[in-house]
Amino acid sequence: MSQRQLARELGISLGKTNYCLHALIDQGWIKVHNAERSRNKSSCRYEITPQGLAAKVEIAHRFLAHKIAEYKKLGEEIEQLRLETRKREPF
Repeated sequence: MSQRQLARELGISLGKTNYCLHALIDQGWIKVHNAERSRNKSSCRYEITPQGLAAKVEIAHRFLAHKIAEYKKLGEEIEQLRLETRKREPF
């Protein structure tokens, strides 16, 4: 996938895509390989590094922990609403 295709897929500008890719490279999360055999000499391949994969896993873990806490809180709120509505029902 080219940077242009990636930008289109992400819905961001090509410049922003390039900027973010270089930040990920500087962070050590992505490694660049030049495609020597390619006819297009500006072509390169991006590879996620083990450090980048670990960061991705950590981000996913935090996201899931947040969603689990959110789910638990919603469950508690639903239970509270059930209790409140039971108190108000005239039986």
